[in-house]
Amino acid sequence: MPADGLALALAAAFLHAGWNVFLRGSENVEARTAVVLGLSVLLFAPVVAVTWSASWAVAPYVAASAALEGVYFALLVTAYGRRELSVVYPIARGSAPLLVLLGTAVVLGRQISALSAVGVCLVAIGVVLVRGIRRGPDGVLIALAIGCAIAGYTLVDKEGLRHAASLTYLELVLLPVALVAVPLVATRRGAQALRAQLSPPTFVVAVASFGAYALVLAALRLAPAPEVAAVRETSVVIAALLAGTFLRERVGIERLAGAIAVAGGVALIALS
Repeated sequence: MPADGLALALAAAFLHAGWNVFLRGSENVEARTAVVLGLSVLLFAPVVAVTWSASWAVAPYVAASAALEGVYFALLVTAYGRRELSVVYPIARGSAPLLVLLGTAVVLGRQISALSAVGVCLVAIGVVLVRGIRRGPDGVLIALAIGCAIAGYTLVDKEGLRHAASLTYLELVLLPVALVAVPLVATRRGAQALRAQLSPPTFVVAVASFGAYALVLAALRLAPAPEVAAVRETSVVIAALLAGTFLRERVGIERLAGAIAVAGGVALIALS
């Protein structure tokens, strides 16, 4: 893998993990998420306008992906309001590619390679370690639901991107989500709750949340997709480390080992 492609994929992983830690660290996760969504759409609108490329055929994919993204953010807000990021993030991010793999195997009848099978086992082991062997399913179910939403919009986006440029497509998908989220949160929490989130760090995170995707696209121009996907999953380990450092979560050896197992398993699935 070229060094510049590796650097871009790692940067995308750091940005993705970082903006999730920023959301989880808020006292009002709902308001901060809505503001980040709104700002990311506004800040990248000029870039998208200049590089606009889309056909009308993209419309049903945008509608389906926007609905799934809405579910994803709603679940994320709920999870981060009650559960630790070092539990939710690895399970959600790790289960999504696993669900995509299993879904395509069942629906399309494709065989799972030996390398993918090992990857599936590693993800399963990692999920158990992340949650804790003696702790039961608390936090696992909502993380898996988030993983289902990610898997759903991933499958939709794979087809939708055939009809629009990547940044145009992302803007079209996130715009309706932001248009629903911002007024809804303003009604529920009050406009003051939204204004309280308008700070320089929030602007940085809005750029990071959209920019992480742009960096992945740039990396894909320089390196094969499976290698980029594998490197990108280091975000699972990065998120666990950041959660322990900045959120003061109890990220011990067992949970960190679980995050590493999840990342390794997803990497094997991506490379198979």
